[in-house]
Amino acid sequence: MIQSVTVNLDVIEALLYFWQSTKDRIKISDLFILEAAAMPGLQCVYDDEFNAESVRRALSAIVNREAFSSKNRKEGRFYSNNLWMLEDLSLTERMVAPLKKLNLSSLPAKLNELQENEQYEELAVIISPLHIDEYIIKNNRLIVNFFAVRPSDEGENVYIGKQELLAFITEKLTKLLSGGQ
Repeated sequence: MIQSVTVNLDVIEALLYFWQSTKDRIKISDLFILEAAAMPGLQCVYDDEFNAESVRRALSAIVNREAFSSKNRKEGRFYSNNLWMLEDLSLTERMVAPLKKLNLSSLPAKLNELQENEQYEELAVIISPLHIDEYIIKNNRLIVNFFAVRPSDEGENVYIGKQELLAFITEKLTKLLSGGQ
């Protein structure tokens, strides 16, 4: 039975600092980039094509205003999405603000109603700057691609695709509980 669903925005908080500092031409240390790449919210999405070195190379190229040569599509997309955040920090803020207020306290009861679950007591929703995928499911974690978040033109709602964020999270957590990817 699910007891809690937590939200983790640690990587987004770190990258907000990165994006703002880079926009303001404040030098970001290599240590900061390495620490960001080592954060659990990014580590949980690493695979054979995209890893801590991919993150380091992309963010370093942005900070140093160097050309970036991606080794694959995932690295290229991660790099371009981070550049996109620098273009309009007000858009970035409109994406982040509703995430900071995201309250998932009603989800355990709703998910327990929808599906019997003996496997997990806790679920985690991690908002992370991914590359291509809208989301990734790993064990009891739903990793949502921050770059897939779209703010509403009116109000503070955010969407992923055509789905409101809370509905998206609920659907994907239900999928997680049923063993889906």
